[in-house]
Amino acid sequence: MLLEPRLIVELALLGATTGFLAGLLGIGGGMMMVPFVTIILDHKGFPAEYSVKIAVATSLATICFTSLSSVRAHSRRGAVRWPIVGLLAPGILAGSLAGSQIAVALPGKALNVFFAAFLTFSAAQMFRNRKPKPARTLPGRAGGFAVGGAIGLLSSMLGAGGAFISVPFMTWCNVKIHDAVGTSSALGFPIALFGTLGYAWAGQGMPQMPPGSVGYLYLPGLAVLSLASISTAPLGARTAHRMDIAPLKKVFALVLFALAAYLILR
Repeated sequence: MLLEPRLIVELALLGATTGFLAGLLGIGGGMMMVPFVTIILDHKGFPAEYSVKIAVATSLATICFTSLSSVRAHSRRGAVRWPIVGLLAPGILAGSLAGSQIAVALPGKALNVFFAAFLTFSAAQMFRNRKPKPARTLPGRAGGFAVGGAIGLLSSMLGAGGAFISVPFMTWCNVKIHDAVGTSSALGFPIALFGTLGYAWAGQGMPQMPPGSVGYLYLPGLAVLSLASISTAPLGARTAHRMDIAPLKKVFALVLFALAAYLILR
């Protein structure tokens, strides 16, 4: 059996919690999935050098499914700016492939510290609730490729969908916030797909991988996490419209600080 019952329960609870928080707080699943999948694999005795890379790859693959659901909903409301997707997508594809190869080449400890820095930055932004002020227009093709490359590179290294960069960037370029969020959901799919392919290819032939892995992609974990997160994300979104989530964001920011400390200390 590829997954023991206790591991199925742990991953299902993580997926359900991640999906609910993503819908409730508008956060990317990678912030929750990567550290907790890393913790779960550590406790199961998987090599520490691989566990964070498996967690990042599996988080990216999960985003492939959740982003499709999200972009469909945003597209129905006319909130996806497809010309912006076309502007940023070429750089995103190149950056996502490059980012996965860089992450695989890094020592596991270095990737841990890099992800911990990302968590700390995200937690600080969430705690302060800072939003960029519109200041300029969108760049041309060369600038769009460069920005897309940076989004894809960082997102594939972190197992994230890119919204932590793309939404502030588009808002800064005078794109309405709802359109920025909707367009970011469309950009999440190529980031996740090409990043996942990069991790799957780079991890071929690596020893001591969990059963059911394709490279660094952990297929049994992906199945459980995807099903659980997709089922609870709509509930989180509905709940967000019925309550003030500002205090919850500050509490969640403290959780992210704690996770960042764990990743550094391990």
